[in-house]
Order: sequence, then structure tokens, then C-alpha cells
Amino acid sequence: MSIDAETLDMVVSTLREYAERALKPERLLELDRINEFPEQVHHDLYGDIGLHLLFIPQEYGGMGGGAHDIYRVSEVLARIDLGIATGVLATFLGTDPITVGGTPEQKQRWMKRIAEEGLLVAYGATEPQAGSDLTSLKTTATPVTHEGRTCYALNGRKQWISNGGVAAIWLILANAPGGASWFVVERGNPGITAGKHEDKHGIRASNTTALFLEDAIVPADNLVGGVEGQGLVQAQAVFGYTRLMVAAFGLGGGWSALERAIRYAQERVAGGSPLIRKQGFTHKLLVPNAVRLEAARAFIEFTAERIDSGKPDLATEGAIAKYLATEAGNRAAEDAIQALGGYGYTREYMVEKIKRDVRITTIYEGTSEILEWTIARDRWQLHLKSRGAHYLDWARRAEQLHVERPDVGADNAALALRALATVLERCRADKLTRHQHVLFRLGELVALAEGAAVFAERAARAPTKVVPLPPSTIGAMSRVFAREAAARVAFEGARWAVAAGKPDADLLGSMDWNQVLAGQAGGIEDMDVIAGSLAQTFPA
Repeated sequence: MSIDAETLDMVVSTLREYAERALKPERLLELDRINEFPEQVHHDLYGDIGLHLLFIPQEYGGMGGGAHDIYRVSEVLARIDLGIATGVLATFLGTDPITVGGTPEQKQRWMKRIAEEGLLVAYGATEPQAGSDLTSLKTTATPVTHEGRTCYALNGRKQWISNGGVAAIWLILANAPGGASWFVVERGNPGITAGKHEDKHGIRASNTTALFLEDAIVPADNLVGGVEGQGLVQAQAVFGYTRLMVAAFGLGGGWSALERAIRYAQERVAGGSPLIRKQGFTHKLLVPNAVRLEAARAFIEFTAERIDSGKPDLATEGAIAKYLATEAGNRAAEDAIQALGGYGYTREYMVEKIKRDVRITTIYEGTSEILEWTIARDRWQLHLKSRGAHYLDWARRAEQLHVERPDVGADNAALALRALATVLERCRADKLTRHQHVLFRLGELVALAEGAAVFAERAARAPTKVVPLPPSTIGAMSRVFAREAAARVAFEGARWAVAAGKPDADLLGSMDWNQVLAGQAGGIEDMDVIAGSLAQTFPA
């Protein structure tokens, strides 16, 4: 699934033109203040622009967009407003169970209606006590006979449902006798009611409610796939895809805040010169955030290309992409407030709103902590299965890349991968993963090391064309990120291995600390280059 580059550019341009016309900052700040879901905006996005068609297959009247297309559009939406973007995400999520597990008849019936009528959809999985832990599901689906038809009676409560109060169709996950299953429930169906629109910290332009199900009768034909017990498999099948979408939200929100900080720094004069000329400002509040965001973009694009090529089992890659991008976006928005000082702290300026909005990206579709656990669990199993060879083999590939392209930081990425392999092996020998905190920290370090390796590979062979930074700047960014990854994986990895186990001369001797430190050479010079490039690319 994918659309041609010309069509994608047209969709992106149309979105930007619509935002410039109808979603100026004043309007977005007002929606945030009054905590209102902008129904007209979604009518325009779906009815006039046809944005929802991007993720609907062509055979049902959609455009058949792929992962890369959805990443691009999601980033643009997030740069405009994350609350509005979340409403679009909810429709995409809501169609997922049908797309993945629906029968041909169900897909023809529901996907065609969603395409033709521009229907808002909601994804009803999360529950008050279980959160996103779908294995702790309490909502039930009991087979009943109703008016001579085989049906199910749904009972339970859903929480934090985006589009919950405005959707035309809800996809509800419930425990049937055969296991967790998805059911299509239409608006007007007796027995399902939405709670109040939540008064949220951010994304206040998105409708978020609880859903109450009290003997909500749905026909057996609305059981997705027609077979009970497939719900968890259907949910897991699209995590790589949907987490990539939220990763793009973090990326877009972070860049939206960072661009404002970059432009402000060129106008704000302190001590006789603009802030953009002061290393103490740029190298703390601007450059590191641009680097983290573009490292995340590299991993997003890498993962999107693999999804679009049909590679299976990319849930962990999706988790790494989301973790890197949303943590980077949240930090960039936080630092944008600091960069603007008192202005940034007031609701009159967009960076304050963006910070509240982007915070949710580290929570929904898997919290950062759940992602750390997911990443660590999967890569731990890979380390054991490969007898420690996985990251060492990758390190050798990075070292070969450094021979071919010594300008992208692949040497430091290799150091990060080798350090990670050493730490994982020490954790195996001392059984350190029995400590939950160690396991979670491993997830963070895996994301850093893999992020550095992928960034170097893409900076060398496929630098992004989305942000108009020169390839030489992308190379400098990759070098900065690889240095950071090498230092953190080596030092923090050893730190937690010792903290959970015991001082170990073999561990300390197995790390080439001198090489890690020597690899930091040139770091300030690269940051100077990046700071200058940011000012040229985003002039005031």
C-alpha cells in the first residue's frame, strides 16, 4: 500500500493551505481555552479534503496509503494541532480491527461506508482499571437471542476513548466465551452511552470520553472476523503501524515548538547579540533537540519503509520509533518554553500549548515505560537466541560503513552497539534482568544504540528530504547522536549492571572507555555547524 509522491505532496500541501486559512494560532488557542471538539474542522478534513481516505484500501474507495504516507501526513497534522490530529488517529485506529481481521463482507460493508460518508470512528479498548493492558479486559460479550436473531450483549466500561462522544461507529473489544473479540457498534445502538468530554491537560480539541455499555445488543454479524477470540491478535498485528503514527505526532509536535524557538532566538537580543549566536543557548536548548528529532525521523522512515516492503513482525521497531520520537518531541517542547523564557510560560504563546499537547504522545498507544519493557523484552530474547552475536554483527556492519563514509558517526554507533552487547551479556551472566529497573533501562539503551546505527546508515545512504537541512548537517547530527549513544550506553549500561550486581573487573575491562571518550572529539564543532544551519533553514 502506498500512493505516488505527487499525490502525497498534494495532500500535504492541501493540509497546510487549509491550516493557514482556517486554523490560525488564534483559533487553535481558542479551541484549547474552551475545550471544544471542532466538528466543522473534521467535516472539512474528511468531507472536503478526504483525509480519511489515506488509510482506506483502494478497493473500498480509499487511497491505499502506506506507512510512509501516513507518517508524512501525521507529522503535518501534529505540526498544526495535536488535538485535531488525535481525532484523525482515532478513526485510523478504529478501522484497524476491520482492516486486519474483518471478513470480506465486513470490509466491504464498513470500510466502504467510512470512505463514502466520512464517518468518525472510535477505538474502544482501554478500560478504567486495566489501562492499555488488553489482557486484563473486563468488558463482556454474552451470546443472546434478540428478536429471533443471534446477537451479543455487551456490558462494561471503556475509558479515555478518543472520538468517544462524536463517533458514528465504535469498535469495542470485549471478552466473548471464546476470548477477546472486536465488535462493531453503531451510533444509536441502545445500551451504549458516552460520558462527559474530559477536561484534559492537553489535546483539548480532541473529544475524549468514557463509554458505558449496558446490555448493548449487537448482531453476531458485527463480530469482527466472525470468530471469537481473535481480538488480541488483531490488536497486536497493527502496533508497529499505529505506534509509527504516534511517533510522527511526537516528531511534528516537537519540531513545531523547536521552529518557534529557533526563530525567536534570532530576534531576541541579550548582552548585545541575538540568542542564536550564543553557544550556551543554542547548544543546550536548540541543537540537542534538533538532533534527537532527526534521529527519531531516521528510525521512523527506516521502519516505515520496512512495513511498506511487507516485512513482518515490526512491533518492536514501531516501539523504538515511538519511544525515540515522543521522548524527543516532549523534550523539545519543554526546552522551547525555556528558550522563550517568560513568554513561553504564558498561554498567549503557542509553545505552552504545544508542550501540553505533545505530552500525551508519551502516554497513549503505549506509555514510554511500556515501550521500554517491550523493547528490552524483545531484544533480550534476540540476544539470547543469537548467543550474543546480534549486536556484535551489527557493530561490524557499522564499522564497515565508517570505512566507506567516515562522516556520519558510524564508528561511534559501532561503539554503542558493542557496549550494548557487553552489557546484555553481563546481565545474562549475573541474571540481572530479574531487576525490573534494569530491564527498563536496557530498553532505553537499546533504543539509543539502534537509533544511532540507523541514523548513521540513513545519513550515509538515504538522508531525509522532509526537513530542508543540507546532507552535511544531517551527517553532523548523526555524529552528535552517535557520540551521545556511545557514551550513555557504555557508562549507564555499566552503571546499572554494577548497581544490580557487583563490581566486576571483567565488565570494566571489557569496555574500551578510552575509545568512547576519544570518540567525543569534534562534538562542539559539529554542534556549531548544526546551530548555524538551523538559523539558515528557519530564518526569523
